Amino acid sequence: MDVRKVVVAGGGVLGSQIAYQCAYKGFDVTVWLRSEASIGRAKPKFDRLLGIYQGTLEAMKTNPAAYCRGLAPKDATPEQLDGLKARAQQAHDGIVYTTSYEEAAADADLVIESISENPQDKIAFYTEMAKHLPEKTVIVTNSSTMLPSAFAEYTGRPERYLALHFANEIWRNNTAEIMGHPGTDPVVYDAVVEFAERIGMIPLKLHKEQPGYILNSLLVPFLSAAEALLATDVADVETIDKTWMLATGAPLGPFRILDVVGLTTAYNIGMLDPRAKDPDSVQGKVAALLKRYIDEGKTGINAGEGFYKYGK
Repeated sequence: MDVRKVVVAGGGVLGSQIAYQCAYKGFDVTVWLRSEASIGRAKPKFDRLLGIYQGTLEAMKTNPAAYCRGLAPKDATPEQLDGLKARAQQAHDGIVYTTSYEEAAADADLVIESISENPQDKIAFYTEMAKHLPEKTVIVTNSSTMLPSAFAEYTGRPERYLALHFANEIWRNNTAEIMGHPGTDPVVYDAVVEFAERIGMIPLKLHKEQPGYILNSLLVPFLSAAEALLATDVADVETIDKTWMLATGAPLGPFRILDVVGLTTAYNIGMLDPRAKDPDSVQGKVAALLKRYIDEGKTGINAGEGFYKYGK
């Protein structure tokens, strides 16, 4: 599969990171968003990523601890790092934003769907995009928890559809979980593995479908347990995070991680559990807690505030 044009659907926390990393690695990138307002909300995320990439590359000249696997070889010289800083600027400036299915689909080689964790939203996107894509196009989903087999028929090309899931802070935590469904063409699967390598990721190949892949099968129960402790008044955010960090040596506690993931994503995942609709259940209390933060605009690090405040 000769991938040149990559379309990323969605400009949220991970959608913006995926699009920027692809552009940084030299691909032509178009970001499809639902509305002009969505484009307006997405662009500051790309501005922030430019600062992170260039700042990290500059720091890597003198600080070995600043090294990020997805950005540069470990032995890169200062001159090479300056060249990569220029590439980061070119990536930022070259990304195309559109609300048009036709414009996004035109000559697309790969579509990476990274829209909200809502089945109906995904179905609506696949159904419409399928009308405009060339036959050659491969579609992958970055869904955090949903199986590709649930959506394959709506893509119009089930054999060319599978999951490609990224971790947050893609430039540092450069994993790419690749998961097919029973109808995925093995040749297409292998081509997506190769693409993941080309954008600086370490491919992690799953043998079969698993809700949450590997990473979120481990992470979601951990974050849910922390949310339950807070929602049921067992302890406050700072104490829960401190407990985890001091007892395990982890650099971040669960609520710092939730701010990176984004509270909207956490809320959408939680609402997949039918128990979340019962306000007296633990799941319902967690949903109400997250909804309160979201309604106040405290959606995580990209908003400048979630469970913690961040400088913009």
